[in-house]
Amino acid sequence: MVLVGCSTASSPDAADAPTPADGLGDSTVTVGSFDFAESELLAHLYGEALERQGHDVRYELGLGPRELVQPALAMGLVELVPEYAGTALQFLSLDASEPVADPVATHEALARVAASRRVVALAPAPAQDANAIVVTRRTALEHDLARVSDLGPVAGQLTFGGPPECPSRPLCLGGLGRVYGLRFSEFLALDAGGPLTLEALEHGHVDVALLFSTDPSLDGPDLVELEDDAGLQPAENVTPLVRAEVVERFGPDLVAALDAVSGALDTDQLREMNARVAAGASPEAVAATWLSSAVGGP
Repeated sequence: MVLVGCSTASSPDAADAPTPADGLGDSTVTVGSFDFAESELLAHLYGEALERQGHDVRYELGLGPRELVQPALAMGLVELVPEYAGTALQFLSLDASEPVADPVATHEALARVAASRRVVALAPAPAQDANAIVVTRRTALEHDLARVSDLGPVAGQLTFGGPPECPSRPLCLGGLGRVYGLRFSEFLALDAGGPLTLEALEHGHVDVALLFSTDPSLDGPDLVELEDDAGLQPAENVTPLVRAEVVERFGPDLVAALDAVSGALDTDQLREMNARVAAGASPEAVAATWLSSAVGGP
């Protein structure tokens, strides 16, 4: 209900208003994002690329977790969402398709599942952002932790922090239990790889946390990303998902503009842009600067 309210235009005659599936033929491309900073940055990267091509773009940012954003895309309330390939595949297939570490295989599977929903998975970027299981260096030294499997003997003594949906996610607590056999003493619901989780970890409110692998704080000396030695996390290449109606309406030029962004975006650049946003720059400004230097244009 919230998404419908913030994503559709009002109409003087509700009876004549189109259903969401029939409301995709306008001249505006609506770009959506999840409720964390990197997702908003990616929305601006792809959306501003379309604006530079002359498209009208509307942004619906910070909509929430995948459980809200993907249904909005399916209904046409948003028309373009920058996604993460492996997680998107697992979600859209209802866990029927197991994502793997191979980016090509993951993209092919995602494209098939998306097509069944009238969604096009465009070319993936080299940039990846996967779940990262992180501890402080002090905790790593205290318990001799270098790999996720090293948590096995001590997990029952430790508190885990992450996004509220983490317990039900197959690549978060669900997968840590299934693949690694980990059962933590307590789970603390925080945010999706954001400042609350980082603060809770640094101040000892949680012992282990889920952050994102492109988080610039992982480059510092105080945090340790544990090696995913059992291969729980799949290929997570940034991949624009676009409603098929939008691709059909605007054609190859729109696809080329989005593919140009993906082709130029690598993981190091994404981490660097995240650092600028974390330091106070707006995602819109950071995206504009990167587009001018990496893709060209004003």
